[in-house]
Amino acid sequence: MPDLERNPESHLPLTPAVFHILLALTDCERHGYAIMREVEETTGGRMVLGPGTLYGAIKRLLNAGLIAETDERPDPALDDARRRYYELTALGRKVLAAEAERLADLVEVARRKDLLRAATARPGAEP
Repeated sequence: MPDLERNPESHLPLTPAVFHILLALTDCERHGYAIMREVEETTGGRMVLGPGTLYGAIKRLLNAGLIAETDERPDPALDDARRRYYELTALGRKVLAAEAERLADLVEVARRKDLLRAATARPGAEP
């Protein structure tokens, strides 16, 4: 088995776009436009994925085995048959968890260095 399949950490670090795409698929399968909306909503509009970024990342995630296209479709009367739906694979979930842990470790370092308090202090105020 190649190292990429055995070791989730070998996929790290993830780009912010890839991290948010995987995060959007943790709750349920989604089509591309729904992924774009979820990312924009969960980031408060700080990240807006364009179609090129989204579908380029989806292609790479499919090839890496981190997501899969699903065969199931909602009721055809409620959905466009041309839409492709994606879901997180077991490997994708492991990679996402490993990246979340890596980021949490970085945030902890920033906290120990009082970076977060300094970054949120009002201009001109003592840290």
